[in-house]
Amino acid sequence: MRPHEIDSLDTLRLRIREFARARAWESYHTPKNLVMALSVEAAELLEPFQWLTPEQSQHLNAEQHEAVRQEIADVLIYLTRLADLLSIDLLDAAADKLALNARKYPVEKAHGNALKYSEFEK
Repeated sequence: MRPHEIDSLDTLRLRIREFARARAWESYHTPKNLVMALSVEAAELLEPFQWLTPEQSQHLNAEQHEAVRQEIADVLIYLTRLADLLSIDLLDAAADKLALNARKYPVEKAHGNALKYSEFEK
């Protein structure tokens, strides 16, 4: 494997863990701090889209695309580090959440609309 290759969430988790350990950042990587950093990075993901029309947001130029790519990477890194510290398997959590959402948003009620599940007619 080349030094920059990451082929799974497990590999990413270990690489992030090693990166933090090599820099003695473990004391800074508390769940509270990571959630705050994650929030900041997610907010920074808004910037490349600010003032774009919906159409423009679907057709980013190379510079905009790279800015979005970098911010998505930051979000993924902080989220993965947080999950590692809290012993949360990201894929299991996502699978469980998708199953829950499938129950909350059945196709026959959710198809073609953006209503919250609590707004569906009973």
